[in-house]
Amino acid sequence: MTFSPELTLLASYLAGEFDNREQAIKDPAWYVHLRLWLRPVHLFTEDSLTLFAEQANILKLDQPYRPRILRLCQSDTSEGCVVQYYMLKDPDRIRGAGQNPSLLKTLTPEQMDFLPGCTLTVTQQHLTQNSYKFSAVPAPDTRCCFTYLGQTYQVALGFEATQKEFRSFDKGIDPQTGKAIWGALLGPYIFSKRQDFSTELPS
Repeated sequence: MTFSPELTLLASYLAGEFDNREQAIKDPAWYVHLRLWLRPVHLFTEDSLTLFAEQANILKLDQPYRPRILRLCQSDTSEGCVVQYYMLKDPDRIRGAGQNPSLLKTLTPEQMDFLPGCTLTVTQQHLTQNSYKFSAVPAPDTRCCFTYLGQTYQVALGFEATQKEFRSFDKGIDPQTGKAIWGALLGPYIFSKRQDFSTELPS
């Protein structure tokens, strides 16, 4: 399938290895030094570009966490695109795939669950010639929730992406109080791209 220039560019901006070293050094009390991987996955290729995401504390790179799937699709209701989130039924099966992408070759759609309340709408801003900023936000009055090992979790999702930078607004929410309890509590995590994985995207 031929994808729109917007969708292709967004995927190329996202695909990579990132960290927030500068932010963590400047304000270590609020921002843990993290490594973030966004690896292309050859799934849903008939109509989407898909990425596997996980992250790790820079001091514990062998203990990655928050594995998830981001499926970038054309919007059914506008000319833009959306990002659909999926959770893995057995995250341990491909844990560490950010550093070892060969693990992703065994991943199938049957091994993940679509999270209907966790879809982001993407808008695009033209910055300079051949330079753009993408902003992804949830629809109003939606709740991103999922159940894992019998416990329900709620997350507020959102990000901004440019060619060199990824800003994560993700926060964990206490379902009882609605208050943010982890993540981007004082503002986004600001990740700089250290390696580019866009060549791994389906051509």
